[in-house]
Amino acid sequence: MTWLNYGVHGAEASGMDAAIPVVYHLAAAQDEETVQSLEGSIILITAIFNPDGHARRIDHVYKYGSVVPVTDPAHAAHDLWVDARTNHYWFDLNRQWLLQTQPESKAWLAKWHEWKPNVTVDYHEMGSNSTYYFHPGEPQRKNPLIPDRSRDLLKQMAGYHAKSLDQDGTLYFTEEGFDNYYIGKGSTYPHINGSIGILFEAGAARGGAIDTPNGLRTHGENIRKHFRTSLSSIRGALGLKPDLLAYQAQFHQDAMAKSKDDPIKGWVYSSPDQARMRLFTDLLARHQIKSHELARTITIDTIAYRAGEAVIVPMAQTQYHMIKGIFERVRSFEEAVFYDVSGWTLPLAYDLDHASLDRKNWRDDLIGAPAMAKAESAPVPDRAPYGYAFEWTDHYAPKALYRLLDAGLRVRGAVEPFSAITTKGIVDFPRGSLFVPLAGQDHGADAIHRLVASVAADEGIAVHAISSGLTPTVGADLGGRNSFESLEKPKVLLLFDAGISKYEAGEAWFLLDHEMHIPVTLRAKDDLRGLDWSVYSHIILPGGNAALDERSTQRLGQWISEEGGTLIALRQGALWAQKSFLTAADRSTENQSKEGKAGGAKAEEAGPKRLDYADFPVAEAKDVIGGAIFGSDLDITHPMAFGYSDRLISSHRNITRTLAVPANPYAQIARYLEAQPLLSGYASDRRIKDIAGTPMMLAERKGAGSIIAIADAVNFRGIFLGTSKLFLNGLFWSKAFQSPRNPDEMAENSDSH
Repeated sequence: MTWLNYGVHGAEASGMDAAIPVVYHLAAAQDEETVQSLEGSIILITAIFNPDGHARRIDHVYKYGSVVPVTDPAHAAHDLWVDARTNHYWFDLNRQWLLQTQPESKAWLAKWHEWKPNVTVDYHEMGSNSTYYFHPGEPQRKNPLIPDRSRDLLKQMAGYHAKSLDQDGTLYFTEEGFDNYYIGKGSTYPHINGSIGILFEAGAARGGAIDTPNGLRTHGENIRKHFRTSLSSIRGALGLKPDLLAYQAQFHQDAMAKSKDDPIKGWVYSSPDQARMRLFTDLLARHQIKSHELARTITIDTIAYRAGEAVIVPMAQTQYHMIKGIFERVRSFEEAVFYDVSGWTLPLAYDLDHASLDRKNWRDDLIGAPAMAKAESAPVPDRAPYGYAFEWTDHYAPKALYRLLDAGLRVRGAVEPFSAITTKGIVDFPRGSLFVPLAGQDHGADAIHRLVASVAADEGIAVHAISSGLTPTVGADLGGRNSFESLEKPKVLLLFDAGISKYEAGEAWFLLDHEMHIPVTLRAKDDLRGLDWSVYSHIILPGGNAALDERSTQRLGQWISEEGGTLIALRQGALWAQKSFLTAADRSTENQSKEGKAGGAKAEEAGPKRLDYADFPVAEAKDVIGGAIFGSDLDITHPMAFGYSDRLISSHRNITRTLAVPANPYAQIARYLEAQPLLSGYASDRRIKDIAGTPMMLAERKGAGSIIAIADAVNFRGIFLGTSKLFLNGLFWSKAFQSPRNPDEMAENSDSH
């Protein structure tokens, strides 16, 4: 069975346009080879994997199309890389095979597993100056989970493509530049599911025709190449049919055999946040991984995984390879060159307590009923005599809070833990819990009950009916002046374009709009003149080239300090914001390196080394951070960390620069671990030393406003639900903390913590 995928990147038009002649050929051709292909195999075709990107590409063609082809690479017609590459929320869908946060990927993966094709073909375009590429990729950059036999079959398939392209004298290459390491893209995911995936890349001619060092490149020429390799893929799959079928069967047999020999017999995970538990269990199910309720309570590394609350995943199943790919932490690599991320341990991304079960801890009676991923409604709360309360722990609590604020209710947030008398007895509430009083509202008691009941039903959040404002907790009565903060509805402006990372802006947009139903105003970073700044309570500045011009920087500072706005800045945006607006006790880790932290004076005295240019790719990659997961110590007592119950937080990091240590000793909401901050993925020893002990997240008051600076990609690809709450906390809790009276003096007399 052959699955042909076209157009996962909407800007890469030749794949989508090649689908049309392929479908016509298969439907109309009467030659013996085509008839044999149709009779001897099943062919599945997805002509457009990314309808949003495809629509943007068509709009671009209409906008810049001309009667006379313009081959100048500087022409605007050739420049639609990011806008049309992504889906509606600016996500790269080719990275979604594993992560499954976007509706398009959820739909196609369900169908892919329904058919389980033997060959999956993925069509793309690369830079115009390149020729034509097809797998196999770099031999040393294959994920260890992929069997060597898979690569052997790829090489045999390559012979079919080469034979077809040689007939036209087409220039092409293999085993160079592209890899099969990250298991979450379309040409690699099949390899750890008993199939083989083949990547095809054509040198792009997006404007129809473009001049390149290899001569004139035309869109029609690329369509022809993809057409020919579509047919050679079908031909090769049929020619290798016995081998492919045998390989698929053997792959799953080997999976069961390997699981028996593996010292790890299963994984267990849990969280107080039932939404994240459901979402992670659903993710496993999408990958055909079976999970079960934990039948007996067990304790591993001081963490109790409780029966009926935790979930267990046995290794002894045909998706053994996928389980290892999702759960294991990898920190050892043959080479530090990665086409995509190097670490993606998903329980860390979801911030789940999780542990492996070895032979000593494993028992068959731990396996309970199949785990259910379906969201359940919470019970309708009793009618409250005094008000209603619910915890901030749940992933969808920000969505629930915004619904209540948008409906005009007044909501108070607890800055300290408290106990409350409810209609069902005394209940303990952690910091960040929300209280909706009946008093002082513009709505009557019946309307308030309907609103909180709808939150319980729709978001699955347990809402408690409060009987009295007098609490058993000393100094934390529900009408308290210092123990509760009145929360306001955020009005959000998200900056994009002009060098800002479209992916990162899209991740924030998707989280707020699609997941939390919080409206977002999108505005180009270089188009802030004429903006009515007073409309907005929060401005989000993603990473990339985040620096604002001098006039906008001055206006932003005024908006924060004098008008009480909150700036949430991410990655490079956080670095720029700290440099522009905040005082640091230590301006950069470059200073620390000069003092010896990352090599010290001895390294400088040694001078630059002489290297062979042949070592350039590997040497250049040595000190990058290959999309790795780092651990930080989180101050869970700070309002910016409300909703978290333990201090270890895992985040995705893919930049090398670090935030400076602030003068304010309370400003470090999260700080990278001093010892072994790298949890999964690749980072050089030098980078690990530079990062260890530096701030991952800062929060400081600036006059009447606040600045939230986050060094990492806390919304990375929509999958880091464990850190997205840090971002969301900035919307609701950014005024719930204070600055020390004299931060410089306190920094001198206090140990940072």
